[in-house]
Amino acid sequence: MESAAIETNGATLNAERPASDAAQAGVRSVKRALSLVNAIAEAGGEAALTDLSARTSLPVSTCHHLLKTLIDCGYAAQVPGKKLYVLGTRFIQLSHACVNSDLPRRAQPFLEAISEATGETVHLAALQGSAIVTVALREARHAIRVDAGGVGKLEAPHATSIGKAILAWLPENEIRRVLASGMTRFTEHTMTALPELIEALRQVRREGVAFDREEFIPGVICIGAPIRDQAGAVIGAISASMPKMRASDEHMAMTRAEILSATRALSEDYGAAPEAGAEQTAKTTIPN
Repeated sequence: MESAAIETNGATLNAERPASDAAQAGVRSVKRALSLVNAIAEAGGEAALTDLSARTSLPVSTCHHLLKTLIDCGYAAQVPGKKLYVLGTRFIQLSHACVNSDLPRRAQPFLEAISEATGETVHLAALQGSAIVTVALREARHAIRVDAGGVGKLEAPHATSIGKAILAWLPENEIRRVLASGMTRFTEHTMTALPELIEALRQVRREGVAFDREEFIPGVICIGAPIRDQAGAVIGAISASMPKMRASDEHMAMTRAEILSATRALSEDYGAAPEAGAEQTAKTTIPN
């Protein structure tokens, strides 16, 4: 039982309220708050208070009270200078956490398929806040293999195909944040100036794939492509790394096709729209 204060004729009495009633009230508040979150999303990402009231059939005062709590907890925000509400940044953090645990599981069969078809080292990376992190890999099946790094934070996103496959679709301010520690030179082919990298990332967007031609490790060639979610945002990437001695036009084209097939299937699994002309793009010639 819980105590509740009741005022009668100016006097305050303590009454017992069943704990089950308090629990039910708490559940009702959670459901109402979640209905507001869903209403903001269904409205296209932003909505006015009166619109949210109409969508949820809740009184305006109730919506206002619940939105204040959601804002305090980071699950909603008010657009400065406007009477509009949007989803809060806490959802971005939660989505990253969800992807980081879910992506390796979903990607496992695709990583195995690429490894089986190409025989090369295959990496899976995800965007975690302002860092790109390798979350899974499959070692090459050849006796001669390359060591392009293990699981953990990617220290050279500007010099690797998997890093560039993610960077290419980020806003420039996000690119700067990811590269805040600088653009270290690893080989004579490494890009160390941001304008040069930005131009290269435009090429990545046009081609749909990223290349690392001895930019990180001498004698190592890599191909990477992005994975997208329902909103079209890039949440990760897959790459394959091979020694230059095996990087013939035929092997590169086959590897590129395998990676694109995997990333497009994974993207559709996450709700992304199928890409037009995907089959034809996957079979185009690798640029020199």
